[in-house]
Amino acid sequence: MKKELSKYHNRLKDLRQDKDLTQKEIANLFYLQPTQYQRYENGYTDLPMEWAKKFARFYNVSIDYIAGLIDFPEKLDR
Repeated sequence: MKKELSKYHNRLKDLRQDKDLTQKEIANLFYLQPTQYQRYENGYTDLPMEWAKKFARFYNVSIDYIAGLIDFPEKLDR
């Protein structure tokens, strides 16, 4: 389980950095407390499915990519 956890938090961090955004900026965009977002990205708190969907839509990648089930981001059909 810990290995899966490290996958998604690394993916969130990489996706955020690819957009040149800070943790605080992402938290503000999603109306989260910065510490709550930091917990998701650092792997201290499990990422709820609701938030995985929101982040997938924002980054235009599949939830499978965020979860670490696939290694290459697939774009969402919009």
